[in-house]
Amino acid sequence: MSRPVRSARLLQLLDELRRRRRPVTAAALAERLGVSPRTLYRDINTLRAQGADVAGDAGVGYQLRPGFLLPPMMFPPEELEALLLGARWVAAHADPQLAAAATQAMERIAGILPDALRLEVETSGLFAPGWQGPPPEPWVSTLRHAIRAGHAVRMRYADADGAVTERVVWPFAMAFLDQVRLLAGWCELRGDFRHFRADRVLALEDTGRRYPAQRHQLLRRWQREKLRETADRN
Repeated sequence: MSRPVRSARLLQLLDELRRRRRPVTAAALAERLGVSPRTLYRDINTLRAQGADVAGDAGVGYQLRPGFLLPPMMFPPEELEALLLGARWVAAHADPQLAAAATQAMERIAGILPDALRLEVETSGLFAPGWQGPPPEPWVSTLRHAIRAGHAVRMRYADADGAVTERVVWPFAMAFLDQVRLLAGWCELRGDFRHFRADRVLALEDTGRRYPAQRHQLLRRWQREKLRETADRN
């Protein structure tokens, strides 16, 4: 079996193990991958040799313990191209801190790739267009940190008519569109989900106070409401 095919199978095996909450038998894994149990045992040993903490044995089943980071050298070319294009888009469209992080991340990945794959990354013909819209607002990095930490933010906001309000918002998502950035959050002033245009935010600060909800819970509630609104319109 050729190296690319085997590498792809190892990736698929890792994906199968990651999705399982309980040990899965070698027979079930072999059937899923379309290989013999003997090949499956060899693949398990290969993953272990590469650092994957795969618990179990042939008699009780296998389970991937948390903490294993997939080596970038195992990424198929298409996945590396996707990462490269995404990093270049972020470098061209995000705030300076995130742009620099995207470039550094790709440099770090490229630095540990085999020579052939590193050459593919360094000479890739995939590019993201340069930023043509307004530059990111100076508080974008502050907002990103608040979203990550689950902190409430205090901001002065001007609506479409120019009316200015002081608000405390629980931010949980931000969208980078071509011409504008949008913030989604729970607004304490309105007691509901609200969307805010970045170019209408006059001032923003991280309060350092964790908001009482979990970010993933807010995100799920917001998504359900959006789906319900879409269904009602249809």
